[in-house]
Amino acid sequence: MTNKTLLVTGSAGLIGSEAVRHFSALGWNVHGVDNNMRADFFGADGDTTWNLARLQADHPRYQHHAADIRDRAAMLALLANLPVDMVIHAAAQPSHDLAASRPFDDFDVNAVGTLNLLEATRRARPEAAFCFLSTNKVYGDAPNELPLVELETRWEYARAEDFNGIAETCRIDQSKHSLFGASKVAADVMVQEYGRYFGMKTLVLRGGCLTGGAHSAAELHGFLAYLARAVVEGRKYRIFGYKGKQVRDNIASQDVCRLIHRYYEAPRAAAVYNIGGGRGNSISMIEAIARLEAICERKLDWEYVPENRAGDHICYISDLSLLKADYPGWDISIALDDILQDIVRVLREKAAA
Repeated sequence: MTNKTLLVTGSAGLIGSEAVRHFSALGWNVHGVDNNMRADFFGADGDTTWNLARLQADHPRYQHHAADIRDRAAMLALLANLPVDMVIHAAAQPSHDLAASRPFDDFDVNAVGTLNLLEATRRARPEAAFCFLSTNKVYGDAPNELPLVELETRWEYARAEDFNGIAETCRIDQSKHSLFGASKVAADVMVQEYGRYFGMKTLVLRGGCLTGGAHSAAELHGFLAYLARAVVEGRKYRIFGYKGKQVRDNIASQDVCRLIHRYYEAPRAAAVYNIGGGRGNSISMIEAIARLEAICERKLDWEYVPENRAGDHICYISDLSLLKADYPGWDISIALDDILQDIVRVLREKAAA
């Protein structure tokens, strides 16, 4: 039994809950912070209480704190009283559209909440690793400037040098982000700065589509999991622009947590990586619809909305070259079809419960 301690924010969400499971299984003392604000953001679809109940049943030693990361005093007190070896900060307001209607909530959660946690960690546990779940939306729509070709079922990069996708060298300014993307840029750069300025062990992971069965997906966030939900539950699905040929790379939450564990074993200051499923786990929207229809043996009721979401990527594949070079023991272990099967399985289990 290890005596290591982990604090996870957004611990009832997708990555947070997977981190609870991963590190609890290794014997870590795991504490989680989650006030189910996802339900406030997305209504019943976003409610994570079902996932919290699963965690507490499966991992009785897990300790939950229904706190708000915007509460600076609470975060300072929590870190002062926990001998943490690592913080995994996965709590966020994750929606483009919601950020536009609730800009103060978006910035206070994404930017100010991150600063609260960074400073609390620096004051109380400066030697702890700090891992931040950023987003590929920090690049804004700059990835759309790459030349593309239209294929039968997807958009594709036109140049051979772009085959592996978007690298960390892509600029993060002078592009349209959405307010969500902008608040995540603020947090992303702040996490890096605590690594560079204070010498803390900080990790920024700019995620593509992070997904899995534990995702409480809603129309405004969670592409693959919400699409599966629409197929399984017979919901009407809306495709926004780009002819439904927009491409995303998808990574299972388990593979993200495996990478975070590798980082903990060999930490760096101000590390920044793109993380996603890479080319092997990439899929377009209409390709994903076809696969899920085959898995579920039922047709999706969908409609096409010609206007794309503001700042949305047309084709985004995460270039994993730098990540694999720095952490050669890590790679994608869960294939896209297995991810889809897992999401459908959990949805059916919830429906039967």
